[in-house]
Amino acid sequence: MKPTTTLPTATTAGDPPTRHDPPTGPSPSGTRPGGNGGRRRTPAGAGVPWLLLAPCLAVLALVLGYPLTRLVTLSFQKFGQPQLWGFQAPESAGLDNFTAVLGDGEFWAVVLRTIVFAAGAVILTMVLGMLIALLQQRVSGWVKTLINIALVASWGMPILVAVTIFKWMFDTDYGVLNWVLSRIPGVDLIGHNWFASGPQGLAVIMLLVVWGAVPFVAITLSAGLTQVPAELEEAARLDGASAWGVFRHVTVPILKPVIVMLATLSVIWDMGVFPQVFVMRNGHPEAEFQLLTTYSYDKAFVVNDYSQGSAIALLTVLLLLGVIAVYMRQMLKIGEVE
Repeated sequence: MKPTTTLPTATTAGDPPTRHDPPTGPSPSGTRPGGNGGRRRTPAGAGVPWLLLAPCLAVLALVLGYPLTRLVTLSFQKFGQPQLWGFQAPESAGLDNFTAVLGDGEFWAVVLRTIVFAAGAVILTMVLGMLIALLQQRVSGWVKTLINIALVASWGMPILVAVTIFKWMFDTDYGVLNWVLSRIPGVDLIGHNWFASGPQGLAVIMLLVVWGAVPFVAITLSAGLTQVPAELEEAARLDGASAWGVFRHVTVPILKPVIVMLATLSVIWDMGVFPQVFVMRNGHPEAEFQLLTTYSYDKAFVVNDYSQGSAIALLTVLLLLGVIAVYMRQMLKIGEVE
């Protein structure tokens, strides 16, 4: 006899087959059923990024955290040479240091001089950087390579070397600039001292700062110009826009985030200029050459009033934080528009 087999019960045409749902509990391997084998995020896994950042954060806390804390502490104390050598204990001064600094007319003159110096350096840096970046878009490949080599060489030059070169160029007796300008008919600058007055001397120092800052701005803007669509520029020209109109209404709006970033960084750097002024004036900047950084240094280490020097430095930090706040606001506005 043939063995009999039990067949499944046939369903009628109107009844759908019975559906068997998969189990809803966790699988033994700890993976989600039906997923791509993705594991559930555990609290330990969420802390891995912070664990990787811990060494960097620790270094920043040591390098920046302690000096900033010490700066704030000194600015609210009476701390001079007796306290430095341990003859007297530091005394709490409250807001006396800030009152003395803010009530000093010389401090406000230094603040105004610093703002004017930084504004002039930033404007000149951005204009020259943009001109060089636009020039690089219109020259041949080998000329662009030579420009980039010159920019990188200027950018990588140590500050002390750059200061030495500028001191030779603007020297009273042997300065090459005086000799070149004196070749112009009706101009006689032989023996001219560029540092006899504060405005001329700061103009020379500003040129030194701009000379070292232009390469970074030019290279960054040159990279940004490669992202400007050529179709938009061509469409603007077909609509009758001039070269200035294309630059103003097409190029600048697209480069606005880069321009804002570079301008803000330049303000921060130029307001924190110290070695250019300090070395150019042989370690003893005169009153008309004082900026906030050198003024704070002189108060702390020349006059030995470390408390007021710290107060001036803290006010400078707060001023720079205001610049950073403006930068962040502008970047948030740009992000909302985009």
